[in-house]
Amino acid sequence: MSRSKEQASISQVMCFLHEWDQGSKTVRSRMLSDFLAKNTGKTCPELELEFAQVASLFLARLTAWIRLTYMFGTCLDLQLRALGVFLSANSSHQYMIEFLEVGGVLTLLEILGQDNLKEGDKKEALRLLQIIANTGQKYKEFICESYGVKAVAECLAKSETEGTQETAAALLESLVHGNPKYQNQVYKGLIALLTCTSPRAQQLVLQILRIVQPIVKTAHHSIVEPLLNLLRSLHLEVQYEAIELITELMQSEVSLALLRGLVAFLKPTKERNPKHKILEDPEVAKMTDSLPVLLQQAASAKTIRILAQRSEEISKELLSLRVIHHLLHAMGNQEHADSQRQASLALEHFVRMYPVVEEHVCRAMGTRLFESFMHNADVLHLNMDDIQADILHSNKVNISCVLEEQNSDS
Repeated sequence: MSRSKEQASISQVMCFLHEWDQGSKTVRSRMLSDFLAKNTGKTCPELELEFAQVASLFLARLTAWIRLTYMFGTCLDLQLRALGVFLSANSSHQYMIEFLEVGGVLTLLEILGQDNLKEGDKKEALRLLQIIANTGQKYKEFICESYGVKAVAECLAKSETEGTQETAAALLESLVHGNPKYQNQVYKGLIALLTCTSPRAQQLVLQILRIVQPIVKTAHHSIVEPLLNLLRSLHLEVQYEAIELITELMQSEVSLALLRGLVAFLKPTKERNPKHKILEDPEVAKMTDSLPVLLQQAASAKTIRILAQRSEEISKELLSLRVIHHLLHAMGNQEHADSQRQASLALEHFVRMYPVVEEHVCRAMGTRLFESFMHNADVLHLNMDDIQADILHSNKVNISCVLEEQNSDS
């Protein structure tokens, strides 16, 4: 570039910066729209050329304006998108450092916690944090040191749109990879998110935990209770992910605790949720209160079948936990057909695998019911009368005692 052109370029940039400094919100909004139209997708050298090698002067002004106005949502969408031009530019290492040095990461994290801001603005802030995290390990550590895991997790739990939830989930997953110093912090944050109320968030967290668990290797015992409670979900996609994670945790330190919980849920204790005024009808209230427990019972039976079919070692462990008694009890639960069906299918596996189980189940059911069971376990509950259901519900089968005797004899 000739000296005259260089001087003209500098003069143009100085005029631009002066207009920015003196401009109102409307003027700055127009300038940001123009900036985005001209510079989106440019590399760092191209931005420097556009701003006569002083692009950092505009970045500093942009960052300062965001910090002063983000709580009010003033042009926040344009501000964040313009900031993204700098942070996502190829070879933008210097811009990244300058942004971090003035507290940029903290500002983005604070945006996530503002209840009055738009979901789209929070999604864009998460996207920028993702860009920063993907730059390298020290940037991931910086986000975590700035209480980023808590801020992102809370945003995921409270968000009302799938786009924001998915972006927050992707960021949490990113913070685990290549970040050994803080991977356990992220892992525990994900476990805490299992208790959130959004089904989509629950599904995303379960999917991430399946990716994260092999990275952290050791399973934390705090995962057991919230994970098993997700079997109560009305949403099949949440139940599916929960069952998949339980299956993958069978090689971990929490496998026995999970198996005990699954067996216990086949014979749930009576519990009721707080009544809602809208449920004035006692029968409706009773049905609504018990539904999560019944769903958990059915899902537990289904999970037990899946686990037992995949591993003889797990099958034997379940037998020692009196799973046969509990499955028969669930089969007699006429309040929930799916509990009966899932328990019946799980029991069929054990009966066909172990002669001692077949003998005790036949005795408990009676010949007629047992023959129907062996003929088609899938539909047994449809042909079961009240007396048969009561016999199953109150059975006293204890295969574990027989197994102990066999083991001592051998």
